[in-house]
Amino acid sequence: MKLADRIQAFVSLGTYLQELTAEEADRLSRLAQGRNGWFTPSNVRFALKAWASLLQPQNINKWLEAYNIPDEQEAPKHVGLVMAGNIPLVGFHDMLCVLISGHNLHAKPSSSDPLPEVLSKKLLEIEPRFASHIEFQEQLKHMDAYIATGSDNTYRYFEYYFRNTPSIIRKNRSSCALLTGNESADELKALGRDMLQYWGLGCRSVNKLFVPEEYDFPTLFRSLEVWSDVQNHHKWSNNYDYYKSIFLVNGEQHLDTGFLLFKEAEAFASPVSVVYYQYYRDLQEAEKLVEEHREKLQCIVGQESTPASTAFGQAQRPQLWDYADGIDTLAFLLKL
Repeated sequence: MKLADRIQAFVSLGTYLQELTAEEADRLSRLAQGRNGWFTPSNVRFALKAWASLLQPQNINKWLEAYNIPDEQEAPKHVGLVMAGNIPLVGFHDMLCVLISGHNLHAKPSSSDPLPEVLSKKLLEIEPRFASHIEFQEQLKHMDAYIATGSDNTYRYFEYYFRNTPSIIRKNRSSCALLTGNESADELKALGRDMLQYWGLGCRSVNKLFVPEEYDFPTLFRSLEVWSDVQNHHKWSNNYDYYKSIFLVNGEQHLDTGFLLFKEAEAFASPVSVVYYQYYRDLQEAEKLVEEHREKLQCIVGQESTPASTAFGQAQRPQLWDYADGIDTLAFLLKL
């Protein structure tokens, strides 16, 4: 299959996602939520719409123009992909990279996310020649390369298991925001999306705020009110009640919006329903704090005048060229 054919297949998949009927979107949402209680209909639709937008010709062409991709791989490699399932379709970008590069995909799906398999079936309807290049399986042995995403614990396992094979192995990351106190109400509302879209479970979710001394938290809390509906999700409210009780029983100082807890801490990865914050004296100190922990960070959200790399509201809207952990997946595949 030629590169142009592979590209066109994904463009057609994007068109399919754009033209999803309400009934079909509901069906996919129910399927996903039945597998994972955090995959609410609104989050599933958000993910589907995001991919509908990404799989447009202008986006794909802009992404691929930086690479020398062969029209066809003379000897396609077998690439094992261990997929994560913390947010809907989180593993789809790796699937796209493997198939666009012309290699063979052997994917171990996450039990938490059925959507990649659903979209792969649609892709096969669009382009049946992909049938010899896509396989979902529970065990990935004797692959030419591996891409695996997991926790810090599974990272050590993957690192040992794949030690003699070319691989990309990802572990836990989170994201932070660098606030100056000069943000507009709209920017703070957008920050709410960065924190609360996908319940804060993604590596691009903002779990930590760097704020100046004497920061005006009430202004932030007023802007976050538009996200107060999270309290209506039973899994969220259970986490909120649990951590609030822990903080109260232990006498730990915290701030409470009524649906989201804020706690001063140097750590980055906060539990569900909690956002950590840390004070800084000036932007130079803030930049130093961020740099010291950059290897743990996926996104740094903030205004252009700060060391931030991601604009408010854009953490959950990555482009095709925004690679997880900053590792160029497509470049890795093209070197195999």
